[in-house]
Amino acid sequence: MTDTSELLYGPLDSQHRELGATFAPFGGWLMPVSYAGTVGEHTATREAVGLFDVSHLGKALVVGPGAAEFINSTLTNDLRRIGPGKAQYTLCCTPEGGVIDDLIAYYVSDDEIFLVPNAANTAAVVEALQAAAPEGISITDQHRSYAVLAVQGPRSADVLAALGLPTDMDYMGYADATYSGVPVRVCRTGYTGEHGYELLPPWDSAPVVFDALVAEVQSAGGQLAGLGARDTLRTEMGYPLHGHELSLDISPLQARCGWAIGWKKDAFFGRDALLAEKQAGPRRLLRGLRATGRGVLRPDLTVLNGAVPVGVTTSGTFSPSLKVGIALALIDTDAGIVDGALVTVDVRGRPLECEVVKPPFVEVKTR
Repeated sequence: MTDTSELLYGPLDSQHRELGATFAPFGGWLMPVSYAGTVGEHTATREAVGLFDVSHLGKALVVGPGAAEFINSTLTNDLRRIGPGKAQYTLCCTPEGGVIDDLIAYYVSDDEIFLVPNAANTAAVVEALQAAAPEGISITDQHRSYAVLAVQGPRSADVLAALGLPTDMDYMGYADATYSGVPVRVCRTGYTGEHGYELLPPWDSAPVVFDALVAEVQSAGGQLAGLGARDTLRTEMGYPLHGHELSLDISPLQARCGWAIGWKKDAFFGRDALLAEKQAGPRRLLRGLRATGRGVLRPDLTVLNGAVPVGVTTSGTFSPSLKVGIALALIDTDAGIVDGALVTVDVRGRPLECEVVKPPFVEVKTR
């Protein structure tokens, strides 16, 4: 999709333009990539606070008698582990065990679950759930009903507290609040590894909350941050991105997301296939690669053990925190590669030596 006239725009597009953002297509949306440089935005998030507009993320509402029970019978994680006021990372899979999407489920009540999937996969998730829903359960696509603003970093709680918003919930806990008359759902979640929050105000009221956050983030020594920093931050943490580390062809087990599967549940999409893969062992596993020399790693590069191809990179970037190239890669399990081993990545015909490491690449105090 290269014609910008075909792209969707978030509720804060004019604000981003006034703030000097550069843009690029992502998931069918025109998104801010950077404001003053990815490295600076990355560093501000690690050291102070960063503000991200991720309103492109999907939203879907599941309501009806037994809505939580229904979602628990479809998505991988076990909703019985949480209750109202909590959120949970989970996956929507195909019968073959591929991943339609990974998403966050907000447990509002036994009869109401709010979902936040990835932008490009929202329709597919809604369609899969609608096809399986019993009478009395409705699944509504609310993609443009709410914005999503992520406040991430060591000073994120200070920013929210300055606006009178709640900050004392546990990790993956949420609270409903208001700012200047605007209802805002505040959740202790994020995609950077840092202490942080994601705020969901109504789509049309998002500018009120965003403008207030901009002022407080800047006064706290932070920066607005775009997709560039979002990607370097999540890669440093080893967090999967759908379409890279998870896909219809990459199972949760291969991506090391088996912890997000309720193995003792009687039913969820893809259960039989995933149980079989678990028993047999996945044929490949997600590993971290850290360059030992100069060079920037990118997705879709061949990983070699000696002269033998053993895998492919799924994400790659220059780590602003470590000042080296890092990557996530799917490595064949029968290759016998262990953490600490050295492999070679073919970077456009140039070999780049990398150490196999276990993510995260950096240590942060996310909890």
